[in-house]
Amino acid sequence: MPRRKRIFTKPDRRDPRYDSALVGHLISKVMESGKRSLAQRIVYAAIDRANEGVDTIDPLEVITRAVENTKPRVEVKSRRVGGATYQVPLEVAPDRSESLSMRWLVNYARNRKGTPMHVALANEIKDAANNQGSAVRKRDDVHKMAQANRAFAHFRF
Repeated sequence: MPRRKRIFTKPDRRDPRYDSALVGHLISKVMESGKRSLAQRIVYAAIDRANEGVDTIDPLEVITRAVENTKPRVEVKSRRVGGATYQVPLEVAPDRSESLSMRWLVNYARNRKGTPMHVALANEIKDAANNQGSAVRKRDDVHKMAQANRAFAHFRF
């Protein structure tokens, strides 16, 4: 008998307008205190604003590019070995990398003070789609940390 419980994956929550799991995930990240309809309004307004002046057929292309540009490939995790704690670089699972990417986009949009959330999120998405902005810088910092601690890769979990 297995000692651990089976982990069941949740069904992806698609959004009503675009029928996209990616947008549904972003709405969940933006949502606070269970206010899903407010989060939907914010995300849809941000997508509309991010697509202003962009001639693309698919309105989700900008947001998809932004998430792809901010996905981390590797990250570091602390591992205690013989009284010393090492930062061990590990590859990131696809689900986790997408989740981290969206978390960074939303958090850095929230940190942009003085602007409404939909404007800040749209600007962060535009910047990330162009390989600029705080979320891309965060991804680069995570990659640099993993590169610097490559010597401890043999301590993998």
